[in-house]
Amino acid sequence: MRPRAFLFGITFALTPIFFHSPVRMGKVPSVGVILTSPLTSPHYQAFLRGLHDLGYVEGKNIAIVPKSGEGDPNRFPGFARELVRLNVNVMVAAGDQGVRAAKDATGTIAIPIVAVACDPLDSLVVSIARPGGKATGLTCISSELASKRLQLLKELLSPLTRVAILYNPDDQNKEWEYKQSQEAADKLKLTLRAYEARSSVEIDEAFTRIMDDHMQALIIFSDGLTTAHQKKLADDALAARLPAMFGFREFTEMGGLVSYGASNTGMWRRAAWM
Repeated sequence: MRPRAFLFGITFALTPIFFHSPVRMGKVPSVGVILTSPLTSPHYQAFLRGLHDLGYVEGKNIAIVPKSGEGDPNRFPGFARELVRLNVNVMVAAGDQGVRAAKDATGTIAIPIVAVACDPLDSLVVSIARPGGKATGLTCISSELASKRLQLLKELLSPLTRVAILYNPDDQNKEWEYKQSQEAADKLKLTLRAYEARSSVEIDEAFTRIMDDHMQALIIFSDGLTTAHQKKLADDALAARLPAMFGFREFTEMGGLVSYGASNTGMWRRAAWM
């Protein structure tokens, strides 16, 4: 079966309040960026292109301070504290872990946050309608798409009865996404089983258990860790001959079977405008 990508541009502003920091005396405005993936990743490059389209030139009228965890979100709190010490004008944070780190580090400090995450409400705002605080951003509303992903898998892989869910439990929003998936699975008469992974090593261990349990398909929940390891996940699924679905198109370009979700690069490009 050929890989497929179902792509649509869901981006949701968490709050309509935008911050425009003035140029400081003798210093251009600075943007601190916290992300899990390498700086060569397509979404970070899309963010830079977005800034360029707006007329920002690094070293001339803007300074960019990127911090990449290289697949390890546990480094985010340290990154956020460092960006606070550097007194950046605005902080851009990726994923639930990045958003929480940025929020914890800024506290009462007037550094606005731009979030690029899937379902970051619990860690960032009270609600979309009345977010409050000093943040804005975009979300791929991943949990809201859980039922559609299962439905598509069942249509593509008939007969299908057993589906594995691979997720990072350190992302607090994944519990809600799994609940949404379980409700959809009950309606579709599918059996779900969850497998946790907090690192590249644990991803390998999870794949071993998935194959030992004879699961027929896999859905990978999107977060900073799994996005950073999309190529590894696609390779592992292909080697195991396990049909796998992810939330971003890049997964299918790397060899995964199917994706369904918002445009990751589109969100990052839009984050530059915010």
